[in-house]
Amino acid sequence: MKEDFYHYVWQHQYFDKTDLRTAAGELIQVLRPGYRNADAGPDFLNARVRLGEVEWNGAVEIHLRASDWTRHQHQTDPKYDQVILHVVGQHDAEVARTDGTQIPALALQPRLAPELLARYEALVEAPAAAPLPCAPLLGQVPAITRTMMVERALLERVERKAADVTALHQHLGQDWEATAYHLLMAAFGFQKNSEPLARLAKALPLSVLRRHRHDQRQLEALLFGQAGFLVENAETADDDYIRSLRQEHAFLGHKYQLGAAALAVHEWNYLRLRPANFPPVRLGQLAGLLHARPALFDALLTAQSVAALTEFFQAPAPEYWRTHFRPGRPGKVPALGKSSIELLIINVVVPLRVAYAHHVDQPALVESSVALLSALPAEHNQYTDVYEALGFVHRSAADSQGLLALHKSYCAPRRCLHCAIGGKLVQQPRITR
Repeated sequence: MKEDFYHYVWQHQYFDKTDLRTAAGELIQVLRPGYRNADAGPDFLNARVRLGEVEWNGAVEIHLRASDWTRHQHQTDPKYDQVILHVVGQHDAEVARTDGTQIPALALQPRLAPELLARYEALVEAPAAAPLPCAPLLGQVPAITRTMMVERALLERVERKAADVTALHQHLGQDWEATAYHLLMAAFGFQKNSEPLARLAKALPLSVLRRHRHDQRQLEALLFGQAGFLVENAETADDDYIRSLRQEHAFLGHKYQLGAAALAVHEWNYLRLRPANFPPVRLGQLAGLLHARPALFDALLTAQSVAALTEFFQAPAPEYWRTHFRPGRPGKVPALGKSSIELLIINVVVPLRVAYAHHVDQPALVESSVALLSALPAEHNQYTDVYEALGFVHRSAADSQGLLALHKSYCAPRRCLHCAIGGKLVQQPRITR
């Protein structure tokens, strides 16, 4: 049994309220259970409870056992002085506020319907190897419930990403162009090299890059020099182009005092990457994009379709990086692929636009930005395949992102009672007073 279960029971009032009394025998009438508190402090805030003839407004704290109050040190925490009712599974101790006043307790375990508990246990006790805790029971859940839960998970995922963008925007002095630059740099790492590319964005401030965007060679020198790719070695010893970039970077690095922030070659990841995904290839594509698209944020914000965004990302890399997988190593390098562009739209464009929409209070922009996901093809991976096999709708990237969010936020951590699907399986008709 988890405490979450009692949170769920209290929130939805799924218990027998016949002759409802505190452990001390005082009559209880629940007028409002309160709302869940996501921050530190009691579990439910703004509750209304009538105890005997007196109506109380305050907080409700929930524990498996009443003695958990003392074990969690709530008796010394003033935040818990607002608790008007202690809701517990088992009442095994009396508890008090910091001033010593006793808190009334309600024991829920004797008031739970056996079938409610059985349905809950069927979920949480599912084998760890089960694809989903609710997999054997999904047939009992209406399709509309599944669809709505996936949509809810999608919006939560988009909002979390947008919140990260907002935090980055604040950190960068509320500069939207710089925010777009940092997001784009990290995203071009495509997981394996996301972290070093994010550090490269810090090692090469946009304020410096802006001054040289018009000159592609200087832009390459700054990017590849700060990335640590212009060092002389056996492969680059006779490469005149790399030598010229090295000299240019030495001059610009000294001018802007960039040297100390530069990355080293060993900080980049090549393991299990195809040559088309090598860091220098991605950096070359970025160099072409930054040179051809001087106003990143405006372009990403105003593009009206996936086609327009695809065209934006298809800026050609400089000639050298179309014919070299890494400095001094020649080979035919493909352009940025369709699937990579789709990932950039998912992970950069949509969160950036949603964050900006919240910043300027434009709900319509949120809707149009999320709608871009519905215009992208579905992603396929080990997680989405599981849901698709179980009958979940999976036609677009909006579905894929929703399913990934469902897996990460609800199914994997077994947060079944927070999920509409799990709630549908556990719930029963309310027992009225």
